[in-house]
Amino acid sequence: MKVDWMEASWPAPPNVRAVSTTRAGGFSAGRWTGLNLGTRCGDDPDHVRRNRALVDHLLPSPAHWVRQVHGTAVAKIDDLVGNDDEADAIVSFRPGQVCAILTADCLPVFFCNQAGDRVAIAHAGWRGLAGGVLASTVAALQEQPSRLLAWLGPAIGPGAYEVGHEVAEAFSSEFPHGFSARGDRFLMDLYTVARLKLRACGVDRVFGGGLCTFSEPDRFFSYRRDGETGRMAHFAWLAE
Repeated sequence: MKVDWMEASWPAPPNVRAVSTTRAGGFSAGRWTGLNLGTRCGDDPDHVRRNRALVDHLLPSPAHWVRQVHGTAVAKIDDLVGNDDEADAIVSFRPGQVCAILTADCLPVFFCNQAGDRVAIAHAGWRGLAGGVLASTVAALQEQPSRLLAWLGPAIGPGAYEVGHEVAEAFSSEFPHGFSARGDRFLMDLYTVARLKLRACGVDRVFGGGLCTFSEPDRFFSYRRDGETGRMAHFAWLAE
């Protein structure tokens, strides 16, 4: 069975690999129909195992997973013991190690440096963005921010992501650039807020954005749209 994924469109060094799966293919059924790669979203564990096995055949080594908690902790692959360490970003400095993050509306942010010897992915929902997960990831990469590149993967778009006043207030320094009013609520532009956060860290070379997981049900899982649903995975690694 074929795995459908998209490659990052950014001017990264040729040895840097960065891909995002879609929901196409896979063994899951019902609310999780397709290539669900999340183990904690209610899907049949055997279906998830078979889906992950499909993906593993395309990766240089088994992916390193973490338990995401909408926080700011960054894990180094060499320090991970299993697949249950809490973190919302992963970094690797060695070829062949695969960083993995799951999303279903939140923003996956990929990083690499110009030299092509370090890579990372961050899981950035509004809580992570407000808390500073991108700044934490930039710091963990141990590289001059001006030498970093970032790619914004598929996330819920600004026309669909409705939030309350408490979320807008958490980004008062960016308001109104990342938000637009809709009645007594706001539409949040994750892509714009992420770009502002990255710029504040000194990362100016930012690519991607423009997709909407909510608006493409045949292509992406979306928690905001469907509630109980599957997860896409995002992988980054350095080729040998």
